[in-house]
Amino acid sequence: MELRTLSYFVAVAEELHFGRASTRLHMSQPPLSRAIKQLEAEVGAPLLIRSPAGVALTPVGTVLLDEARALLDHADRVRVRVNAAAGTTTLTVGILGDGTDPGASRLAAAFRRKHPGIDIRIRDTDLADPTCGLRAGLVDVALTRAPFDETALAVRTLRSDPVGVVLRADDPLAGRTRLRPAELSDRRWFQFPPGTDPVWQSYWNGGRPREGPVVRAVQECLQAVLWNGTIGLAPLGHDLPSELAVVPLADMAPSRVVVAWNEGDGNPLVRSFVEMATAAYGG
Repeated sequence: MELRTLSYFVAVAEELHFGRASTRLHMSQPPLSRAIKQLEAEVGAPLLIRSPAGVALTPVGTVLLDEARALLDHADRVRVRVNAAAGTTTLTVGILGDGTDPGASRLAAAFRRKHPGIDIRIRDTDLADPTCGLRAGLVDVALTRAPFDETALAVRTLRSDPVGVVLRADDPLAGRTRLRPAELSDRRWFQFPPGTDPVWQSYWNGGRPREGPVVRAVQECLQAVLWNGTIGLAPLGHDLPSELAVVPLADMAPSRVVVAWNEGDGNPLVRSFVEMATAAYGG
């Protein structure tokens, strides 16, 4: 199995839709479909159940997803250590959330202009690690969302976004102009995998323990709402499918877009990135 093919499979498994996965991977859908079919042939079993609404994982696909994520994470660690040993001039940026955010787009353009000779590597991470691999040494700096455990990290707030409750459009509460956490006490909420930062988990569960399906990616969250009636929180202002609605949540601290890096990191590229991020999001 090639790492590239495994990365294709992870994208499809997390998006649960070939069209969205191909957009995420910046490739057309036919070669993506062929790659997945070839992977299924190598494995010797179906990995996905295909339907007009999208795809679902088979039991074999669920096992491969966990293993593929672990292999890809290990490959990232190898690249980081080899680059460090070789002295290659690179900056690895972890991104959690919407990479099309106007602030991120302005930052990318400004950084390219100031540092045209730097190799920028982007690591798109799932919801289980809000630090985007900072603690594991997989990235140099992260564009992410707080709150999370900031021990040994430096964090600068770039923007604060109010949050709302994501519901199915036909949910009785979907027509409300505002909701309070107490009104949602009997609902099932998204959960992140075991070992996820408890500060991060608590925030997205409205500050108290909840029960519900485990998710890793934004699309998994949305599918849990569509298929199971699960609820969860999301920053306001994001485009959602017409089958979903988002209602502002009262008495809830906003979600902060932040840039984070390892405390004491003297890398001048990291310092430049932080200052340029502050300017880009402030503009």
